[in-house]
Order: sequence, then structure tokens, then C-alpha cells
Amino acid sequence: MSPKPEQEWREEFTGAMDKYQPGSEAERKLVRKIDMRIVPAIWLLYVMSYLDRANIGNAESGGMQADLGFDSNQYSILLLTFLCISYVIFEVPSNMLLTKVRPSLYLSAICVLWGGVAAVLAACKSWQQLAGVRFCLGVIEAGFAPGVAFYLSSWYKRHELAKRYSIYYTATAISGAFSGLLAGVIIEHLDGARGLAGWRWLLLIEGIGASTVGCFTWLILPDWPSTTPWLTEEEKFIAIQRLAYDGIGTNGGSGVAEPTHGEAFKMVLGDWRTWMLVVMYMLATGSQTIQYFIPTLVGQLGYTGTMKQFMTIPIYVVALVGILGFCFISDIRKERGNYVTAAACLSGISFIITVAVDDKKVKYVFLCFAVAGIYAACPLTLLWVSSIIDHPAEKRAVAIALVNGLGNSASIYGSFLWPSTTGPRYVQGFAVTTVFVFMLAILAQVNKFLLHKFPAVGLNDNKHYEEQPEKQSETNSKV
Repeated sequence: MSPKPEQEWREEFTGAMDKYQPGSEAERKLVRKIDMRIVPAIWLLYVMSYLDRANIGNAESGGMQADLGFDSNQYSILLLTFLCISYVIFEVPSNMLLTKVRPSLYLSAICVLWGGVAAVLAACKSWQQLAGVRFCLGVIEAGFAPGVAFYLSSWYKRHELAKRYSIYYTATAISGAFSGLLAGVIIEHLDGARGLAGWRWLLLIEGIGASTVGCFTWLILPDWPSTTPWLTEEEKFIAIQRLAYDGIGTNGGSGVAEPTHGEAFKMVLGDWRTWMLVVMYMLATGSQTIQYFIPTLVGQLGYTGTMKQFMTIPIYVVALVGILGFCFISDIRKERGNYVTAAACLSGISFIITVAVDDKKVKYVFLCFAVAGIYAACPLTLLWVSSIIDHPAEKRAVAIALVNGLGNSASIYGSFLWPSTTGPRYVQGFAVTTVFVFMLAILAQVNKFLLHKFPAVGLNDNKHYEEQPEKQSETNSKV
């Protein structure tokens, strides 16, 4: 279908909110069209991201620690330099920049760059060099996770988000499982090839793979709803107005002036919802640092060598089911708080059982459930940001980055929860993580109560609630 003439297009924009028909066949076709491009591309990018950030655990258990001679505290520093320092400093500036550039190019370019830096890890000769390169890796990769969260919130309505984000987030589980398989194969079959240890081949291959993927995803991803060239004018109209109808500020094309970076930053800092979500996400991500110790925990159950790598796979498969199950139901029920609580409680109860029992098979099963609950709680908590801090777009971008960045600072202490001296039961790590997830469960309910008691002013309050009073109650229920 060819675009309509410019004059006719502008006439249609007059009274757009009155003419937009939610749930129309044209809207459903548009959503399917953007789904086919956005979801597979960002999923593949996240697979590469997760492989390059988490392969440190497989490399450590695959001979890196023995070759470079570092202890468990120094290994925690390796995690700390990537997860905390670089992430906290660079996430907010990255998301501010993203609002002004083409996301298709930006997200793909940082994938190419982080893949190159990740490959350099294979050349490191000491743990200090590893720490320095991983800091650089964190600087480049810092903008990806909050960037994707903001990017998706600029295309999808509130309760379309969790389904798409959960599919995207399954990359953590799938790449976690795949990384165990890949690490086992590479370390076993390439160890010593061309004079390189197997763990070096692992870092090199996965880094080059990420750069290769980033060279192609920019051809697939759209930019913003108002600037994507392969959308017709009618589709751009629907893409913008359906978000406005849902009370979500769009990145351009809405006719509303966006605040400056500084103004948006002040708005975020002065919003109590930001700080509630920061604390919640710190608890979630602090718990999720267990992912870097999964090979070690599996090893304590009696598995060794390549089998230890392979036995990490079922843990991530169960996590995959947990992510999809909790997030899809959350969207269907249009509810976030209860499902954050449910996922967190699943983890807490499973952690208690894992520590309390002696049967290694039972420990393994409930370790799977515990990881699944954490992996589900993290995306649900982060998505709550875009659901309740939805406009203007610049504020939403800063809020997502700030919550994600400060949330990842939990790894400052999370990385030190699992020292080898506490093995084989690792009571310290399990106990602290159990407290984290139960606190998350409680705060989710507190946040839900406060959001109902102190609802925010919606994007469309002034011009639509007088005529559509039922829309106010609908917006207030979107928590």
C-alpha cells in the first residue's frame, strides 16, 4: 500500500486520539510486523551479550584460574569491575544518547565493539589484565540492557511488554545452557590447539561471534515509530497513537516537547518511585549473581570435568520456563507486583530446601527452581519501571538506566557472597540470597499499595479523562 499524500496525512493527525481505534486489525498487523523484526534481533544480540559476560564462569572452572593463579576473592573482583563500576557509571549517559540516535545502529554497533573487547580477554596473562579488559567490556556493554528496555517501551504498550521482554530475556537462560554445552565442547576438543588453552579458545570464539552478529542486526531492527522508513504513514500514525492512548510518551513524533537531559535527570531523581524500584532491582540482581557461580555449585554436587559444564544446562532450561511462564501470565493478568512476589517466594523457598537437605539430587532440583524464580523476578521488576514511569520518553529512558545501573551495583557485595572457603554447602551465599528474595517479595507488595494510594498523573489526564473517566481507573490498575 502506497503512503497517503502529506496533506491528507496531516489532516488525519488532527483529532488523532479520537480517531484511533484500539485493537483494530490494522494495529494487530502492525504489532505482528514489528514483532518479526524486533524480537528475534534483540534476542540474538542478548545471546551474544550474555555469552560474553557470563563465559568468565565457564572459563574459570575450565582452567583459567589454575593458569593465571588467582583466588576466589580476586575472581570476585573480576566480576565486580564488569558488573558494578562500569555499569553504574555509563548506563545513564548511554540511554540519554540512545534517545537522540538511531537505535538500530547504536545497539548493533555496541555489539560489534563488545565482541572485539571480549575476544581480547583470550590474550590476558594475569588476573589484573583480565580485570582491566572486563572493565572496558562493561563500559561498552553498559548501555545494552537498559537501552533494549527503553527501546521496547517505545514500541509496545504496557501489557504487551512482558511477553516480548520475556522472550528477549530467555536469552539469559538459553545462552546460559548453551554456554555450558559450548564450553564443554571447546575446552575438551580445542585445549592445546595452536598452543592455546581451551578457556582461551572459548573467550576468543564467543567474542568474534558477537561482533559478527552485530554486523547484520542493524539491517533488521527498526528505529523509532515516527522515523522508521519501512513503515507506511498509516503505520507510523498507529504506532505513535496506540502508545499515546496507553499513556506512554513516545520518542519523537508526538508533537510534545521533550525535556532536556538535565531536566529529565532531575525529574527521575525527585520521583519516589525511582528509588523504590532501585532498591527492588538491587535485591533482584544481587540475588542473580548466583549465575556466575552455578558451575561451582554444580561441581560441589559431585560432577566434574565436562559433565560439570553439561549439568548446568538443565538449570537454565528450567529458568527459561520460569521466565516465560511468569512474564506471559503477568501480561495476560495485567499485573506486575503479585508476580514479582510469587517468583521471589519460589526462589526463597527453594534456596531454603537446597541448603537444608543432604540428598544431592534434591539439592540439584531445587537449585533449578531457585534460579528460575530469580530469572523471572529480574525482568518483571525492571519492566515495572516503564509501566509506572511512562512519560515523557526522556524521563523513562533515564529512569530505566538509573534503576538498571544502580541495581547492578548490588554485585559489589553479591560477587563476594560465594567464596570458596564457604563450600561445599555455601550457607553464606544461600542465606543472604534468601533474605534478598524475600525482601523483594515484600517490597513488591509495598510498592503496589503505594502506587494505588498515590497514583501518578497520566499522560492523557488533562485531555481525555474528563470524557473517559473509566480510563483513569484503568491506568491506576496498571501496576
